[in-house]
Amino acid sequence: MTRIDDTPPAWDERTQLTTFLDYARDTARVKCEGVSAENARKALLPGSPLMTMSAVVNHLRWVEYYWFQVVFLGEEDHAPMTDEDPDREMRIAVEFPLPQLLGEYAAQSARYRELVAGHDLGERARRTIRNGVHVDLRWILLHLIEETARHNGHLDILREMLDGTTGD
Repeated sequence: MTRIDDTPPAWDERTQLTTFLDYARDTARVKCEGVSAENARKALLPGSPLMTMSAVVNHLRWVEYYWFQVVFLGEEDHAPMTDEDPDREMRIAVEFPLPQLLGEYAAQSARYRELVAGHDLGERARRTIRNGVHVDLRWILLHLIEETARHNGHLDILREMLDGTTGD
């Protein structure tokens, strides 16, 4: 697992941003290690019936897809979410084994590492965000670090509720 507590202060901005994102991605994977197929699909929060470990992992995968491929590269959006079912990626996650979702997320993360390496951090996204601004790649990386870290908190809570496992 990527560690961030021993990051040298001399690392450049790109290395720091990508290391933090990889750390957050790795944390999601570690929180899912050893979870049974049944537990991966269990929703435990009464106010969030779609909040399962599988759903969170699938959501993280599709969030990165959206920000890198749809917003940054300007590609057509093929995500499972629709205006009628904006949480569909979470709803359909229970149809897939957690190891498959984690494998797809890892493979996609590797592709996005290469994408980030090939672009300047200041390069603007081809599409605008909700407020009409063309954010840059740096902003997208920071947003994904925040998003992934926030959902790692959800995974942490779900895991503890499922089998008592707690992490660092």
